[in-house]
Amino acid sequence: MPGSLLYAGLFVFPTFAGFFYSLTDWDGVSPSYRLVGASNYVSTLQSIVFHKAFFNNVKFMLTVVLFQTVVSLALALLLAKNSKINAFLRALYFFPAVLSSVSVGLIWSFLYDPSIGLLGGMLQQTGLGALSPNWLGDPRIALYSVVAVQVWAHAGQMMIVFIAGLHSIPAELYEAARIDGGSRRQVFLQVTWPLLAPSAAIVVAYTTVQSFKAFDLIFTMTDGGPNYGTEILTTYIYHLAFANYSFGMASAGSVLFLALLSPLTYLQFKALRAGRITY
Repeated sequence: MPGSLLYAGLFVFPTFAGFFYSLTDWDGVSPSYRLVGASNYVSTLQSIVFHKAFFNNVKFMLTVVLFQTVVSLALALLLAKNSKINAFLRALYFFPAVLSSVSVGLIWSFLYDPSIGLLGGMLQQTGLGALSPNWLGDPRIALYSVVAVQVWAHAGQMMIVFIAGLHSIPAELYEAARIDGGSRRQVFLQVTWPLLAPSAAIVVAYTTVQSFKAFDLIFTMTDGGPNYGTEILTTYIYHLAFANYSFGMASAGSVLFLALLSPLTYLQFKALRAGRITY
């Protein structure tokens, strides 16, 4: 009963309250409001900023899933063998996942700074300073600059999942493949990857939901700018609620976000169950 009451108070009631406020014009401050029906949903779906935030979210998610999966798999293959140096490198690559996203965002904002940042300084030292872009100030590359930080921060975390999957593959299968004269490429494609598929499903599902809900990293580094170049659904909702005081519109955006995120969460749950059954 205490757990049920806590869950109802922190999750169930706010969910229904958010849906109710999405049907009003409440500004989040005034004690009064009026019902406006589905007009908030219509306005949100017609909003150019909402469309841009949604497509930025999709681009961010797909890019992160692709690169984070590839990088984490490559690290796992390199560091799969148990040794002291590999244990040290695993801990080193996992360390960014321990840091808060706000700390990571602040560190990389400094590194990306076009005036005093390390990346710009390195290009200056090599005589390529003229080629140094404005990493977070150019709408064409700002989103991908944040993608690089997201991958850097979480590739080590997903590497651990792949290493666990690699250690669950029987060594006899590799011995049989080598006896049959299989090359490294053939062994990977015919033995490693098929048996690593459950781990890959977990990594892809977790990374998909994780990147779709990204907020603190983007908020810290760009606040959705420049010119909505890194605006995603979570920052869009935040700006509506706490910058424009349009809590009704923000609630409508949150309900739509929930509708988009629910299928992804279901797929993540299925992937995690598949991983438990396999292992």
